[in-house]
Amino acid sequence: MELAEQFDVHPNQISDWKQKMLDGASMVFEGPGKERGPDLNELHAKIGKLTLENDFF
Repeated sequence: MELAEQFDVHPNQISDWKQKMLDGASMVFEGPGKERGPDLNELHAKIGKLTLENDFF
């Protein structure tokens, strides 16, 4: 990898940095003071739990 050679780092380090950037890219473009939205996995889990509870009754 050219970048790894140019900056004298291991190619895996470049891949790790790229993945971290992609994972947090949306936060880069948010303005200061903006909070992140709710965690969708948590919300889906909550919906599933409430659905099961409602079906039980």
